[in-house]
Amino acid sequence: MEENINYEKIEINIWKNFFKYLKPYKLHFLILSIFMVFLGLLDALFPLLTKYAIDNFIEGKTLVGLEKFGLIYLMSVIALAFTVFMFIVLAGKLEMKMAYDIRRIGFEKLQILPLSYYDNKAVGWLMARMTSDIARLSETISWSLVDLAWGFSMMTAVTIAMIRLNYKLALITLSVIPFVGVISFYFQKRILKAQRDVRTINSKITAAYNEDIQGAKTTKTLVREDINLLEFSEITTSMRDNSIRATIISSIYLPIILTFGSIGTALALNFGGKNVLLNTISYGTLMAFVTYTTQFYEPIRQIAVIFAELQGAQASAERVFSLLNENPDIVDTAYVVEKYGDILNPKKELWPEIIGTVVFKNVDFAYKTGESVLEDFNLKVNPGETIALVGETGSGKSTIVNLFCRFYEPSEGQILIDNIDYKDMPQNWIHENLGYVLQSPHLFSGTIRENIRYGNLDATDEEIVEAAKLVDAHGFIMETEKGYDTEVGEGGGLLSTGQKQLISFARAIVRNPRLFVLDEATSSIDTETEKVIQDAIQKVLKGRTSFVIAHRLSTIRNADRILVINDGKILESGSHRELIKNKGHYYRLYTNQFMEEREFTL
Repeated sequence: MEENINYEKIEINIWKNFFKYLKPYKLHFLILSIFMVFLGLLDALFPLLTKYAIDNFIEGKTLVGLEKFGLIYLMSVIALAFTVFMFIVLAGKLEMKMAYDIRRIGFEKLQILPLSYYDNKAVGWLMARMTSDIARLSETISWSLVDLAWGFSMMTAVTIAMIRLNYKLALITLSVIPFVGVISFYFQKRILKAQRDVRTINSKITAAYNEDIQGAKTTKTLVREDINLLEFSEITTSMRDNSIRATIISSIYLPIILTFGSIGTALALNFGGKNVLLNTISYGTLMAFVTYTTQFYEPIRQIAVIFAELQGAQASAERVFSLLNENPDIVDTAYVVEKYGDILNPKKELWPEIIGTVVFKNVDFAYKTGESVLEDFNLKVNPGETIALVGETGSGKSTIVNLFCRFYEPSEGQILIDNIDYKDMPQNWIHENLGYVLQSPHLFSGTIRENIRYGNLDATDEEIVEAAKLVDAHGFIMETEKGYDTEVGEGGGLLSTGQKQLISFARAIVRNPRLFVLDEATSSIDTETEKVIQDAIQKVLKGRTSFVIAHRLSTIRNADRILVINDGKILESGSHRELIKNKGHYYRLYTNQFMEEREFTL
């Protein structure tokens, strides 16, 4: 997914947006900034101590007060060491806590966003924001931003000290500052654009990694290794070129700043040296000025680095907040949230029990692309009725089911559950009462028991076994070495497709849902396993309002009603027997498929 990003300037609103996430740590950040200011003042103190030592102990050729001076110097060193220690400790804690908070908020956002959000978002796109972008942002704020407090406090203290020592020499030494400002402004846009390009390509690389790993089997079977390598090399080459470009820009910028710092030091030596020879300033004052010019331009050099890091951090911030500030397509009203709770804080005790009547009333629906799928669609489903949806790919079957599940909402019209517009209830009201089995079931790493319990975290071991028995999964589970404690592997990779499907059935049934959806649940399995799952379907759907999207028409012969969908409209409706008798569209689909399967078996 490409993003429209303004490359022209630093966006103040982005940083204002970020600082609201810093509020829980404002005291922590304030204390850290105070330590950095104190560190800047301490750094400015040491040249004055050096000046005093030179003028009094070397030029004055006396040791009077040396012990007192040594004690003051020692205390200053201890204070400096303690301040640096506290800076490292506080900045490290701030970085980790901020990254944790933003990731937690981001993950909560991903739970709240509807299914439509994921339609055009690659996994790598999201992973890059939740990992590297957030890490970059928290690191920059925790370390670089507080360095600004040190830099500005030190530069202020050094400027004041230089003016008090000799204001003429101070003005001469600092005369290069306007040139530094002009150069910084010139490089700002270029560094920002380069860093944004790098972050954008980084997301593409993460997405490519994810797709290639997940599609490893397809890659092998299609012999695409060389093509994948070529495509990935193009992305990484682009990453390399843009990273080099960003580095070159920064590497040009920093030496220029250092050059001007050296010019400032040269001016101090030139004019200060003449004044020493004329005895208008002391040798200790000259040494203090030389040290101060080095110290003054060190923060400028650091600020230049911080400036470059902030450019990169803004690119990360833009990408993170594009996720955090995403407005969901489906939002519960304030009244619904107040009365029934939201997704993360539901008030389930106030939810009415679902009986199972479902009504589509004059429903229109179009995707964001503008593609219209349903127009004036009407359907009534009675409690406990099983509705099978058949039709060509793109006919609208999945859209009907997604609207029923409230993964999407109608553009016009209403969907009523037990005569209640489901927009008048929280989204979880449907989802908590929904069992959903996909064509390609997804299992999580862990045991069979844990995967079934995902359907109902409060389920007892007895309820898990009962659900497995109901869907005829108990037999094969007990044949495994560890039974219900058998590891399924990542994505269920240690089990067959049929076994994963049976476990997904058990996971759906253990929550005892009133509503059920089967989305091509038998299309990826062999006929022997299909018979087992078909028996499981009959048990699972009994007494539940169900929608079944079927590829194999033989699996829906027992449905209460079969709807033939075409271009978002119902062409035919009736039982299997009735539709076969009518010899219409369903009859042709069924007989053609029957003949194809018969030829295949022969």
